[in-house]
Amino acid sequence: MVDEQERRPDTPGQENGAMGVFAMVGRQLKPLRERAGLSQPEFGALVGYGPDHISAMERGVRTPRPDFLVKADPVLNANGMLIAVIPEVEDAMRRARTRHPEWYRGQAEMEKEAVELHFYATHAVPGLLQTEAHARAVFAKYRPFLSEETIEKRVADRLSRQQVFEHWPPPIVSYVLEETILDRPLGGPRAHADQLRRLLTIGDRQNVEIQVMPTRVEEHPNLDGAFNLLVPKGHEQVAYLEVQGHPQLIITREDVREIADRYGIMRAMALTPEKTRALIAEKMEKL
Repeated sequence: MVDEQERRPDTPGQENGAMGVFAMVGRQLKPLRERAGLSQPEFGALVGYGPDHISAMERGVRTPRPDFLVKADPVLNANGMLIAVIPEVEDAMRRARTRHPEWYRGQAEMEKEAVELHFYATHAVPGLLQTEAHARAVFAKYRPFLSEETIEKRVADRLSRQQVFEHWPPPIVSYVLEETILDRPLGGPRAHADQLRRLLTIGDRQNVEIQVMPTRVEEHPNLDGAFNLLVPKGHEQVAYLEVQGHPQLIITREDVREIADRYGIMRAMALTPEKTRALIAEKMEKL
């Protein structure tokens, strides 16, 4: 028996046909790329996108942004075909609005507009840092089990959030990751190696700092769990928590200050970004 919630469109994009536009463009991209004799990594390098993003766009689960289509058209010798669909894509983007669950849309919108984003993670790689393979491994082992369709939707949602790194001016972003995250090979050794490599890639951005909290530290200012801190454009800093799927947005100034204070202490105790890069590289060599 199919649950009523499964029969309903998960997002405005599905309900109003926007996802159909993205799928149509994806169906054009793959044969054009193959005709050009390019692999996904090769094509991605030419247009400034990672292979995970190319794969997601070809499957119609990631928005093919207009600037991407402008770059891709000459690379794939599409003779203006990809440029011609830009008006339809822009209209679909407006109709889609957001692809996140209703309960998450408020925080997701703040994340897109934030001028600062700070994350403390205890058990898992934060969504903005995940590769497609890592995200799929996370959702594939979710309990209760998810359908393949739901897994694909959630992976697409997660990848779509990563467009925040493409904004200009970019937000200031920092992470404190517990070392155990680097040691858990979700998806297998190859997927884990790619995930660690992505941490190095994102951490190399001028506006991003990634730090690891070593497991060996004898004191810790925050044993209460993971959290995010955001500074929405034009607003004061807020905190966001999620425990067992139950989200909580904290806006009381004193409560936010206490969480921010703990985060500051953790950043002081954690490895520097440079030492973090060295540690990640060391762990990659052992895989």
